[in-house]
Amino acid sequence: MDTLKAIIIAIVEGLTEFLPISSTAHMKITNPLIGVQPNAFTDMFEVVIQLAAILSVVTIYWRKFFDFSKLNLYIKLIIAVIPALLFGALLKKHIDAALDNLVFIAIVMIVGGIVLLFIDKLFTNNHLAQEEDISNKKAFIIGCFQVLAILFPGLSRSAATIIGGMSQKLTRGLAAEFSFFLAVPTMFAASAKSMLDVYQEHPEVLVKDNFITLGIGAVVSYIVALLAIKFFISYLQKHGFKVFGWYRIVLGIAVLALIYTNTIH
Repeated sequence: MDTLKAIIIAIVEGLTEFLPISSTAHMKITNPLIGVQPNAFTDMFEVVIQLAAILSVVTIYWRKFFDFSKLNLYIKLIIAVIPALLFGALLKKHIDAALDNLVFIAIVMIVGGIVLLFIDKLFTNNHLAQEEDISNKKAFIIGCFQVLAILFPGLSRSAATIIGGMSQKLTRGLAAEFSFFLAVPTMFAASAKSMLDVYQEHPEVLVKDNFITLGIGAVVSYIVALLAIKFFISYLQKHGFKVFGWYRIVLGIAVLALIYTNTIH
């Protein structure tokens, strides 16, 4: 992967990480379009730049994220991340196979888009607007929704966890905020696991040039995500999910058409 391709993928990741349109799907779609071949390094690259994008949450919400007087928030995040860690470890082979299947990802994009068209009408009486309103039980249920995004690449981790939060009567704003916070321990764990796997199975890719590429991608993803997260919060509170649902449906159909015509594989 050369520097330009790394920057393109990092921009795609930064723009889509916090939108309910699946950053993973967008990277998997972008790769064949720009000629990036899947290998151990590109798999690690995609996970690490996701973590870099998610660190923008820590930057924007640093006062709240590092408020150690509120230990309950950290406890809730630990509870919420447990299902993803368990299922991620138990179903790694299924997840890897699904990530390599563009048809599967495109179909999940379409189905997820259809769900988003109706989410705003489904949850109309949400009133919990403060982090203190999230009980440990609610946190665990939101964490279980995150598992769906792991099992079905293309669903979108943010979409799954925000919908999970809204199912527990959280407002869109609070559901999005908790989703962003939950992404931090989730992606730290995923990045650590990915780098450990590469170190054990493909140590040949851990060379200086690749680390430079990884660093450039991480910085670009982080900066772009800073802008995207502010846009998403503002848009979500004012307009809801419908436009993202239509976008997912159109993109999913377009990807299936590209696969059918052998434009991408």
